[in-house]
Amino acid sequence: MKHIYNNKILRDRRKELRYNQTKTERILWRCLSREQLGNKRFFRQYSVGGYILDFYCPKARLAIELDGGSHIPSEQKLYDTERTKSLSQ
Repeated sequence: MKHIYNNKILRDRRKELRYNQTKTERILWRCLSREQLGNKRFFRQYSVGGYILDFYCPKARLAIELDGGSHIPSEQKLYDTERTKSLSQ
């Protein structure tokens, strides 16, 4: 069975993204870390399928994506739409 959560192939990329967070991601992580929101545990740069999510709570199956300036180009908007559609299934 194929692993859909935290695929080892994406491990290095997840690690790179964790160490190069945007200012907004750092601020939100301070709020999400240490189970501060209703005792829900969130993870940074968690992969589901072929996507790396900014923040993910497995227990609630809740993903949080912060789409800033890098998500403005039309190709990125199409990718974001496909990601949302795929993860919603």
